[in-house]
Amino acid sequence: MTATATTVLTARALLLDMDGTLVNSDAAVERVWRRWADRHGLDGDEVMKVVHGRQGYASMALLLPDRPMEQNHADSARMLAEETADTEGVVAIPGAPEFLASLHGLPHALVTSADVPLSTARMAAAGLAQPDVRVTAESVGASKPDPEGFLKGAAELGIAPADCIAFEDSGAGITAARAAGMRVVGVGPRAGLHGPDVVVEDLTRVRVEAGADGTLRLHIG
Repeated sequence: MTATATTVLTARALLLDMDGTLVNSDAAVERVWRRWADRHGLDGDEVMKVVHGRQGYASMALLLPDRPMEQNHADSARMLAEETADTEGVVAIPGAPEFLASLHGLPHALVTSADVPLSTARMAAAGLAQPDVRVTAESVGASKPDPEGFLKGAAELGIAPADCIAFEDSGAGITAARAAGMRVVGVGPRAGLHGPDVVVEDLTRVRVEAGADGTLRLHIG
């Protein structure tokens, strides 16, 4: 549902995707992936329907199903280097700086399909502080929509998955969080297509209140 009147959700930890959730990197993602689509004779619009939220090799496996996976991993490494070098137009999602600042000292983690260099570059370009706990591409064996990243984030925080709320923008990410047993706040226009618990236009619509018992109350809307 879209948050119109204020919705209140309670949790003990928040798990935050990066691209599309904290950082608007759509312009850079489009540039890199449309070049890749051209090189492989694929329709750029169709490629863009697949790539959000996934690690590069996982997107390539869907788009070029007959290609050996080792080629996908090699190609993905080159793409990550391209994306890391291209931060033009990478900016914070509205409300992200204030939202992250409000989480200081509270249980939260970054759970991203980007690797460490890419996530570091994009968060810096957007002027955002990195959470202390970060689950990146290097940390997992399976890309979203597999739940491994979200489960690992919850484990590192010491919080049961059912007590976590994930913030996501993509179908792959929302599916991953759901498979991990978490509730999901969808951020931005893509999110509403994939059945999160609540959808917000951006992070200006979310306020976090910490209770004395460790409970986080999310006021959304």
